[in-house]
Amino acid sequence: MKLLRSVFDKNFMRHTMMIALPIMLQNGITNFVNMLDNIMVGRIGTDPMTGVSIVNLLLFVWNLCVFGGLSGIGIFTAQYCGKRDTDGVRHTFRLQLLLSVLLIAVGLLIFLPGGRALISLYLHEDGGIGSPEATMQAAWSYLTVMCFGLLPFAVTQAYSTTIRSHGETVAPMTASFLAVAVNLAGNYILIYGKFGAPALGVVGAAAATVFSRFVELLYIVVWTHTHTSAMRFITGAFESLYVPKELIFSCIRKGTPLLINEALWSGGQATLTQCYSVRGLSVVSALNISQTLANVFNVAFIAMGIATSIIIGQLLGEWGEQRTKELKEEAFRLTFFSVFLCILSAALMLLVSGLFPKIYQTTDEIRALATGLICIAAAFMPMHAFNNASYFIIRSGGKTWITFLFDSCFCWAVSIPAAFYLAHFTSVPILPMYALVSSFELVKIVIGAILVQKGIWIKDITV
Repeated sequence: MKLLRSVFDKNFMRHTMMIALPIMLQNGITNFVNMLDNIMVGRIGTDPMTGVSIVNLLLFVWNLCVFGGLSGIGIFTAQYCGKRDTDGVRHTFRLQLLLSVLLIAVGLLIFLPGGRALISLYLHEDGGIGSPEATMQAAWSYLTVMCFGLLPFAVTQAYSTTIRSHGETVAPMTASFLAVAVNLAGNYILIYGKFGAPALGVVGAAAATVFSRFVELLYIVVWTHTHTSAMRFITGAFESLYVPKELIFSCIRKGTPLLINEALWSGGQATLTQCYSVRGLSVVSALNISQTLANVFNVAFIAMGIATSIIIGQLLGEWGEQRTKELKEEAFRLTFFSVFLCILSAALMLLVSGLFPKIYQTTDEIRALATGLICIAAAFMPMHAFNNASYFIIRSGGKTWITFLFDSCFCWAVSIPAAFYLAHFTSVPILPMYALVSSFELVKIVIGAILVQKGIWIKDITV
């Protein structure tokens, strides 16, 4: 009871929300505009909507690889910030930029030669709802333009990760606000051909997104280089590419499991969707609608996860490994606060579950499936919040191989085999299949609670 009361301590809530709220607003606005984009494309027709959703699922895998790789280096950045070690932060920033370039090259080598083959994995007939040929055409057109956005996305993440580790979350939020405004206006003009522009459909949606990413990158670069008193690491950051050999090897040891984990986890989510797609293109369309709405409401636990990694990382850098009890208490306070926020989010999501699918220009069958999927996603949201917090806590101390086992290995060893079996060897409808696969999160809650309580994550990795 004492721990639960401390969750609602005013000072704790104020400090946490100062870091988490700008991230929530940033992700919330971004996902809200992405939702509007999705609705705009959805009003063209079901096939373009489905094609865009498939490509975004593939890009999601690459995006999380960038996130995982940079986050592995960001563990060191957060602890260097806690120690106020400017040279250490500068070295990790350089390493993030170098990794970004590598991941951009890998992404282009995968998507351009192999994009059509990847898209085709999700195209299954389902009795006349949706055309695989039209869906493929829309998806490929969208993907070829979106590849131009890989560079600004990755470099922006390198800057934002370093800035956030200093506790500065307003600047990345502002950059994101500017980008989504540009994206929304660009979508309206280029998708439908307003103000004399040609109606480009899905190509217009992709072009607007790419342009907005360059705008976001420009803002965050200019802001960082004009706030050198607060972001001291940027002074001299580009004088050379030097990074100490010891730090490179340390980042590889700690960061590689995170990169692999994010690649396998996001790939696992794409594989789960591919299993669900066996039930037909209508399921892919319904999943797109439900996940679009879920992304807006998931910002609470996603932002809390990032805030948790920043707070715990800074405390580990400042306190070291001596104050074990206080670190555990702070970890569980952050976890339960995240769950509380997600209970509120889930309740709101349930309220709009029946209304949101009606916005789309699609069939009643797809709308009904989407409503059911939204309700299931809302029911499991607090569980995702607990597991997400556990993941970021364990990761903050550099226990990245444990997070690898906890996250992606669990997905591939448990969730995917269950989904594959249900999809290919049973006739279970999509809604109970989706609920059953999601229910395995309960097992992860127990594992996560045990790992956090044991304190194996309490480690100062910058020593």
